[in-house]
Amino acid sequence: MTLWAAVDPWLAGPRSAELLFPLLALPVVGLLLAPLLGARGARLLALLNLAAGSVLALACALALVAADAPLIYPLGGWAAPLGVELRLDGPAAVMLVLTAVLLLLIGLHAAWEFSVPAMGRRATLGFWTLLLGVWAGLNGLFLGRDLFNLYVAIEVLTFSAVPMVCLKGHAAQLHAAFRYLLFALLGSALYLLGAGLMLGVHGTLDIAEIRAALDAGGTHPPDIGGHVRAASLAAVALMSTGLLAKTALMPLHLWLPPAHGGAPAPASAVLSALVVKGSFFLLLRLWLDLVPDLPELHVGLLLGGLGVFAILLGNLMALMQARLKLLVAYSTLAQLGYLFLVFPLASGASGGVASTAALVQVVSHALAKASLFLLAGRILTAFGHDRLPALGGFGRDMPLTLLVILLAGLALVGLPPSGGYLVKSLYAAAAAEQGAWWWPSALELGGLLSAAYLARILAIAVGPRAAAEATPAGPGVTAPLRGLVVPALLALGALLLGLLPPALVGVMDVARAGMASSGAVADVMRSALTPSGFWGSAGPVLAVALIVVLLHNAGASAWGRWLACVGHGLTGLEGWLRQWRTAGALLLLILFIQGWTAMG
Repeated sequence: MTLWAAVDPWLAGPRSAELLFPLLALPVVGLLLAPLLGARGARLLALLNLAAGSVLALACALALVAADAPLIYPLGGWAAPLGVELRLDGPAAVMLVLTAVLLLLIGLHAAWEFSVPAMGRRATLGFWTLLLGVWAGLNGLFLGRDLFNLYVAIEVLTFSAVPMVCLKGHAAQLHAAFRYLLFALLGSALYLLGAGLMLGVHGTLDIAEIRAALDAGGTHPPDIGGHVRAASLAAVALMSTGLLAKTALMPLHLWLPPAHGGAPAPASAVLSALVVKGSFFLLLRLWLDLVPDLPELHVGLLLGGLGVFAILLGNLMALMQARLKLLVAYSTLAQLGYLFLVFPLASGASGGVASTAALVQVVSHALAKASLFLLAGRILTAFGHDRLPALGGFGRDMPLTLLVILLAGLALVGLPPSGGYLVKSLYAAAAAEQGAWWWPSALELGGLLSAAYLARILAIAVGPRAAAEATPAGPGVTAPLRGLVVPALLALGALLLGLLPPALVGVMDVARAGMASSGAVADVMRSALTPSGFWGSAGPVLAVALIVVLLHNAGASAWGRWLACVGHGLTGLEGWLRQWRTAGALLLLILFIQGWTAMG
């Protein structure tokens, strides 16, 4: 028997759905075994599991394409609603592959940092065990279709992510982790309350069955059908608000900057690239899969408006940060805003294009932001700090590090053929169908602000060395070149994402009605690779970058005056938003507005 004949029943035959269970079981078994193996054994186990999981995730994607239909695996042979079903469609397959491969690459990068000689047994064992926990939670989110099981998965994700923030045990890290935990628990309570209400209304928590019941609302008497619909939308509003808190969409972001900015670099990469995307993916499932008539509701405008607010304020705050890791953390807040433009644009013929844009943004941002956090950790290790004013001239000591920072940053800015360019162009195409010019305008402004903070990093890197840092702490010794391999691969992946064959992008379309990702991406890239298309995108970016560099080179006084003029009020506003009272009031306000717009 040949190898292909042995694997064919799983890749293109009747047993293909059986591949889903190992993807869920592998990280869970690893999570349980890791503490028994000790720190060194846990590291080896995690890396081997992630390597095997990457192969399994790719096999699942191939099986899905071969079947051209969703893969469904009932656990124990019990179908929903009595049993639990694992279900794989195009977006879930993309997320499974992205998660496994990215966690494997981050793990390979962290293999030296999180080792017993470098971090001690406790932190080393904690990191590798928690990494498996994050993987288990994410896989459960992507494969689940039952609202309670999805709640279990997101709690596994939360309780694995929170300790990652404070692995080194510093006081500031413990405080950041505690803020993260408390606000995430508020989100959990709202989600569980909504799930309980949904169970009381429908007697099931299976997303497909609830959607079918809402689609068949006309079979109820008018008075009963109206109450069922209103209660269902109230439940979705409760769950959605809880997930917004976990995603840290501005202004519900009080926990993210200190958590991502203070965690060890590999942990920050995992948190920013993947953890916040888990709750967003569940938001997509709720509003696009469970709610039958999102285009008729106004909640999309609310979520899109919050996304624009995050794009603008997040980028401006990134521009004004004095620490490199905090700059990257605020950039994450801005990039999360891009994701939420899918909701106002997910209607009519353009809905599939907007959904494609959101999924491309998930992938592109995950690659670029993981690279930037790992590079920020590399600079922190080399110089002993990440304070930008004291890092003057670091590009002369670490030129390759600076180059990779620029590559990852250009992907966030959105120059062709990057993933960021795809996102902006796909959203623009979806908005043009609806005549909603303001959404792509916000994206273009966000790209220019991203170029501004990237240019600031460049100006510092090639500028004069700060007096206190005239003799750097030996970056050639403490920052070996092996630490550039993974960040460079991730940055190149984000920058060249638009060059992927359209057929690969088309994996997103399997089992998703109305999506035509391969055709949409091909149309966008056809114009992007022309001289006029390239310079039309690059021209404004270069102009903004030149202005920022000139301002910076004009001296600390000119830059300081500009920051004082623009930044004082914004910094005060953002600090007020991150106070507990303000965040709590805004959480309730967003809950009320979501419920009112959904049911109104």
